[in-house]
This record gives sequence, structure tokens and C-alpha cells, in this order.
Amino acid sequence: MTPRVKSPTMDVDFALELFSIAGSLNSTFDLDFLLQKIGAAAERLTDSEASSIMLVADDKKHLFFRVASGEKAKALKTMTLPIGQGIAGAVAVNRKPEIVPDTKKDPRFAGKFDKASGFVTRSLMCVPMLFRGELIGVAEVLNKKSGEYGEEHLEMLQSLSGVAAVAIVNARIIAEQKNFFSHVLELLAAVIETERPGLDGYPVRAARLACTIGRALGVDEYEYRMLYYAGLLHKIGYVAFRSPRLLAQLGVTSAGEDMLPSFSARVLEGIKMLEGAIPMIRHQAEHWDGSGHPGKLSGEDIPLGGRILCLVASMEQLRSSGLRGAQLGERAIKEAHGGAGTIYDPKVVDAFTAVLESQGGSW
Repeated sequence: MTPRVKSPTMDVDFALELFSIAGSLNSTFDLDFLLQKIGAAAERLTDSEASSIMLVADDKKHLFFRVASGEKAKALKTMTLPIGQGIAGAVAVNRKPEIVPDTKKDPRFAGKFDKASGFVTRSLMCVPMLFRGELIGVAEVLNKKSGEYGEEHLEMLQSLSGVAAVAIVNARIIAEQKNFFSHVLELLAAVIETERPGLDGYPVRAARLACTIGRALGVDEYEYRMLYYAGLLHKIGYVAFRSPRLLAQLGVTSAGEDMLPSFSARVLEGIKMLEGAIPMIRHQAEHWDGSGHPGKLSGEDIPLGGRILCLVASMEQLRSSGLRGAQLGERAIKEAHGGAGTIYDPKVVDAFTAVLESQGGSW
């Protein structure tokens, strides 16, 4: 028998598809989109009618559908498969790929998923998804449109499933990092509240107001996120005021209020996720006319986030007067407009005014 020769066109198509998908690993955080893209590539390159990716559940005893193609694939999202049962369950246990040219002849094929989705599975190819020896799930393609699945198709599906496994692990790591980071931010905000009287609730209020003003000024998503971090943490430097060790690291023996912006920026230096927020924090006390500190910057040389924080901090300070509701809003607008062009950026003042008007005169 003459050995089967792989199609050069298919090899090129596969390489291009794999490069495209691999490139998407760094350009999108939407895991479902990426897995759907991998599934679609698997269908196209193996000449299959459908595909699915099943992941290991938290209990390590079941598989569940993360993505599946087909009109009635949604019905599968609520179903699980015990690891060890069915063809996919066997692949998960044995960690070895399988090609089943005729599912009717395989006693492991129960067909319960076909009944739920209305899809009729005639043939399938299933591979384990592994990352550094850990089982992540299984990937499968269903119903070869012409001919039978061969070794070249198996190699393609294994390569694609390897990329999928990396994408899934990356997504989990990012989710864990975000969860950890959000908890650290909450702890830091709580620390700030204890450093000075009157700061109860201040970090969250300041962050919310700063972001609302930023949104009114049309900042992009990255700057919006950095503005939130800056609003939450711009008074973190207070923790150094009473710490001889931190003061020594900052090169001083005692601290005054005018040092807060520099201290806050120094405390947060080196945290990559906050690098866009640090200039905002460092220049939170700069004035539009150049009379502020620490850099004596003026006008638009001051980072927009710094200009917003300058106004936010002053407006929040009005709360110590005891005013609340509409009275606080009226006083805030009066003081903001009184400092426009000298202390505050006029555009920031206008945005703040618009925000208060849209929120019934208070914040």
C-alpha cells in the first residue's frame, strides 16, 4: 500500500492557523472567544461538523462543556460527564487520544449528549488537554465530513488542544492575580482609613468621584482604571509618616503634609499594575497656575489624573465642615469655580459640575 502523503496546503493552512491562535493568547483575555476560535479551526482543518472542549470540574471527578459548536450546543452547558465514563471520560482517565470511526460500534458511547442537543454523532476524535502533566480537559471533533480521521488530523487536534490548555491556564492565573490584587487594594484602603481622622470611606469615595469625572472627560479604559487606583491609594503615604523605617528609606527623619504626594508615589513604586497611577498620585497637589507641589508643574503639564485628584481631595475635605446633600454640593461647586484657573483645571471643574448636576447636586 502506498503511504499517505500529507497535503502541503493543509500543512501551510494549519501553521498559519496555529500562529494566529497563538498570537491571540497575548491579545485577548476573552477565554471563551479564544476557545471558540480554536474549536472552529479544529473543525475546519479536520473537515469536521462540530467540536467541543470539556474541562475538568473543581471536584476533579467530572468534565463539563466550556465551549461546544452547533445550534443546540447551549443544552450541553448544564451537563457533566463523570471522568472514566464515555469516550471522553476514558480519554481523560487514560490521557491518551482516541479515534472512533463509528460510534455505533463503541459500547462506551451512550449518546446522552446527542439526545440533549439533537446532534447525531457518527464518528469522533478526542484528545486530552494537558499542561505540565496536569489534566485540564479534553477536546474533540465530531463527524468527519469525508473519509476517516487519520494521524495527521490527530496531530493537528493535539497541537490545537495544547494551545487551548495554555490559554486556560493563563486565564486561571490572571483571574487569581486579579482576585489577589483586588483584596490587597481593599486592605490598603482600610489601612488608609485608619491613618487620619475623617478618612472613613474616603478612599472608595475619592476613587468613585475621580472615575466619574474622568469618564465625563472621556478618558480611555486604561486611564480610567489607573484613575481608580490613584483615587483609592493617593493617601497611602500616610503609612510612612509614623514609621521610622519607612522614613529612613525615603531619606527623611520627619514628614509634613506637603510630603504626602511624594511619599505615596514612593511607597507604590515598583508595582507594575499601578505604574500608570503613580504619576497621578505624585502630582495630586500641583496647581493649575504652577503654585502647587512637588514639581511646580502648571496647566496641562500636570497629568490629567493629578488635576482630577487635586479637585477631588479638596471637595472631599469639605465633608469635614459637616455639610451634606444639596448644601455640600452647592458649597463644592462654589469653591471649585472659585479655584478654576488658579488651583484647578477649568475643564475638570466643568466636568465636576456636570457630574453633580447629573447626580442631583451631590456625590
